[in-house]
Amino acid sequence: MAKLTHTFPINFTGGIISPGYLLEILDTASAAQATHIRFGLRQQLLVDIPDKCVASFKSQCAEKQINIADTPNIMSAYPAAGIFIHNSWLSEGIYKDVFNLFDYAPALKINICDSQQTFVPLFTGHINWITSPNLHYWYLYIRVPGSQQLFAWPEQIYTNNIAAVSKQVEAALNNGDSPEEVYADIKKTLTYISRVKDKEPDLPAFHLPYYEGFNKYDNSYWLGIYRRDEDFPIPFLKEVCTICLETRTGQLYATPWKSLIIKNIDAIHRTLWDYVLGKHGINVRHAANELNWQVEDNCEDGLILKRHIIRYFDTADVRTYGLCFSVRINRPASLFGTVVIRKQENKHGSKLKYMQRYDILYTADYNANSAQLLLYREGVSKEHLGPYIVALCKTFYEQKSEANVLQHYVREQHSLVTIPVAEKQVHQCRHCLTVYDEAVGDAEQQVAAGTLFKDLPGDYECFVCAAPLSEFKEVNEAALHAAG
Repeated sequence: MAKLTHTFPINFTGGIISPGYLLEILDTASAAQATHIRFGLRQQLLVDIPDKCVASFKSQCAEKQINIADTPNIMSAYPAAGIFIHNSWLSEGIYKDVFNLFDYAPALKINICDSQQTFVPLFTGHINWITSPNLHYWYLYIRVPGSQQLFAWPEQIYTNNIAAVSKQVEAALNNGDSPEEVYADIKKTLTYISRVKDKEPDLPAFHLPYYEGFNKYDNSYWLGIYRRDEDFPIPFLKEVCTICLETRTGQLYATPWKSLIIKNIDAIHRTLWDYVLGKHGINVRHAANELNWQVEDNCEDGLILKRHIIRYFDTADVRTYGLCFSVRINRPASLFGTVVIRKQENKHGSKLKYMQRYDILYTADYNANSAQLLLYREGVSKEHLGPYIVALCKTFYEQKSEANVLQHYVREQHSLVTIPVAEKQVHQCRHCLTVYDEAVGDAEQQVAAGTLFKDLPGDYECFVCAAPLSEFKEVNEAALHAAG
């Protein structure tokens, strides 16, 4: 059946959404008979407008200065700041400073991310900026469109130069220059602040933080909202915007997982959010093995496949922590995922869905940031995807368990608590059990530390009961500790 709607993207730089602006978009969309909106992989808004209302929607957007995007959104880890990222020099204020430097709409995909987080993919852009340990300096990685190969810029670049360098990199790539040529050309033509890159970034192992539901942080809450079908009802979002405006919550955040985050919810306003979630029947506690998926935008076949595999996950009660999955129906080069389900090209021209086959791949060393894909199974039918992917998940955990962490821990603890007391001999008074320790001596009787028992003067007495030397017996210090 022919599609009866047209999808319009609206960019929110870095995933930051003004509630007032969103409310205006929602009013315009609902006036054009839209009932839902969606969020895309690059933190943009996607509005499906019936064909018959497209002209009026575009006209209203122009009148209200709502910019329908014709370029990719600048993606960032801003939504994770403060809730998934701590002790980083990249503050929310610095993010905004960087965004304000862009005086043009990039035609290539740009990612701006903190290196210490695993919530937002680092290398899915064409121009990827990642924080370094040095204050206000960034790593830069270039990926030529249509390629998975990354070029590491030989220098770290200062914050204030991000936009200018990005603009020239984009222009050079659009001219067909190789990344090496881009670097050489920019070094000749652009003055920017940089420093020598002494090493590549030390990136944390991937894990996806649970980003849904109410979560406490500092003295407030944040709320994550995920939709299984990706559709957010417009009436629900209108009330979300109203609550934000009434409670002076200045920003919403779109995530690369097609979800929405609201931060800085005061405890006294929690009832408002509970009310609107309940009123619209919004579930905010999905299983973690459903939240770690990336499906192409505007891809119903990908969603169907995702739901099919998740049902099998639930039946098998499989653990997926540390993994993320992507479904590639149209084979985009930059979709993020540790495990990839990729639709095979239809070589026979058959339109029968039961004839469709898929390849299962995984990244080298199960590194979510790796561009190298390894084949696990080829030509798998839809019905067999679940069992094979569960087997791959088990292989991942088996690999992780090769180094016996528990055994190593037990050995360490035992080495700490079972070190025997040295076989040391001391002398103890038979009457009062006072111990003469050669290492300590007897300061009260002017006997220096280190004086051997046999070297004590003949008139030495126990300093407690005055027993003579003949009343001391030699005992093992370990036995004294055991008796104690």
